[in-house]
Amino acid sequence: MVNIEIPKHYTYSPCEGTPHLTINKNATVDLDSSNAFEGPEKLLELWFSASPSSLPQTAGPSGLKAVSADEWKEMLDLVNCKVLSTIESEHVDAYLLSESSMFVFPHKLILKTCGTTTLLHGLPKMLEIAALSAGFPHAPACPLKGIPAAATPYRVFYSRKNFLFPDKQRGPHRSWRDEVRYLDKMFLGGSAYMVGKMNGEHWYLYLTGPHTELTPPQTPDGVEDGYATTKTTMLNVPSPSAGSYVNVCRPEETRDETLEVLMTDLDPENAKQFYLDHASAVAEGQFYQGSLHSNETTGEQTTTMTTLTNGEGVILTNGNGHAAHSSADFDVFSNTSSENGEFPSSDEDEPFPTELTTEGHALGSVVSNACGLADVYPASRYPDSRIDAYLFTPCGFSANGVIPGPAGDKSTGATHYFTVHVTPEPHCSYASFETNVPCRQTGRETAEVVEQVVNIFRPGRFSVTLFEATANARDNVMVDGYGKPLGNGAGPVGGASTAKRSAGMECIKGYRRIDRIVHDLDGYDLVFRYYERDDWKGGAPRIGEVRF
Repeated sequence: MVNIEIPKHYTYSPCEGTPHLTINKNATVDLDSSNAFEGPEKLLELWFSASPSSLPQTAGPSGLKAVSADEWKEMLDLVNCKVLSTIESEHVDAYLLSESSMFVFPHKLILKTCGTTTLLHGLPKMLEIAALSAGFPHAPACPLKGIPAAATPYRVFYSRKNFLFPDKQRGPHRSWRDEVRYLDKMFLGGSAYMVGKMNGEHWYLYLTGPHTELTPPQTPDGVEDGYATTKTTMLNVPSPSAGSYVNVCRPEETRDETLEVLMTDLDPENAKQFYLDHASAVAEGQFYQGSLHSNETTGEQTTTMTTLTNGEGVILTNGNGHAAHSSADFDVFSNTSSENGEFPSSDEDEPFPTELTTEGHALGSVVSNACGLADVYPASRYPDSRIDAYLFTPCGFSANGVIPGPAGDKSTGATHYFTVHVTPEPHCSYASFETNVPCRQTGRETAEVVEQVVNIFRPGRFSVTLFEATANARDNVMVDGYGKPLGNGAGPVGGASTAKRSAGMECIKGYRRIDRIVHDLDGYDLVFRYYERDDWKGGAPRIGEVRF
């Protein structure tokens, strides 16, 4: 493995907390997306405490981040995916995988995998690692066969969109019912939901309440296969007049917010951006025209942040962040905003770099810049942000972004993430965008972020899920079916800001909203919306999965 990192002997020290990148070139050999077919991902979040500040003493201050990369790779072998590269930062380590992404925080793990990966097969190993390597409280006598110990999670979230090709899935992923049964064998008190139309686009969710308990090893009498299966609840639009009490979340969970945009039927012209031949042609044109060059001011800043080596002391980028032109030394760690292109200007006689003709991180950086992804969270506002992108052969794209709080903003010290995955083939085109960057941090409404992302792909249809911790940490608040407080309208849940955000999401330019479903979960508000493009004539959605 080639380790690309800031050398210990380098004179200029990087600023504290600046992410750095490691590339596993062995894992990138012979990757080929020709047979990629199932874009919709399986998404698992395992929380072992409510926040990094509430870690148990046995876990130490680093929590899960203290676990070695080799241990995570052993777990990922069970999931059937490999690590391509890693961004390490103070608050989160972002792993770009051969099939999507993994994010490791001190207190939680997020794993998102596509294709025919067997994500849930890695779950017992995750619990073992959290117990034995990260020091979280655990059950020494675990009901899971072959696992010496299993940490007891604080909360568990598992979700996915309906599959296009469920018959090609493996293990417990052949149906939602099988997945729920698998999770029920491990956790007590889980709840399963189907959000959306059974005969249309829909989304599945399984979650546990705070302080999850492991399923005991004894077999209940009269229960099929020894385990009672949680019934899947179908969520519909609640009546605005129906009041309910929300058991709102604990203080340190109140900032948790996850936005997911799941897009299908991508516009063919927009999808071309994610083919290797097209990206290489774009890179060649930019190279010879010298249209992308480093911003002088940013280049000076990069001197103290991004000089990289190959792990053997050989400098891959010079002091101003420019890379020499060979396959071993392209600067894949550049912050690839269109405001801050990192391709050097060239002389006419300078040969076109070979790394811009083959799959990998170099062309991934080209694509993230050219398609506009790098500008969703621009370098001008987030100068320490890092994007790790990869373009596959003959097509397909993945990217992770690590986003520290904006410069000068001391109120949001945590580092957040975004991740994007694209399957551009016409018969199964799909793209996803997920982020936990808080709306208040960006200074933009959720609808603005969604519009910017949707414009990159111009899908025929897409769904948006916004999963947000309820705002008040101490009180139970009476709310109506749309999350607005009953009574005088004041209070922590709902209010003017929530109404404004909701109104904006009703009007995504060029699209009409088909469905809107709102649900109050234990400590979280879930809003699901489904849209179709105004000029879309593609017929009914491809459901693939009709049973659960």
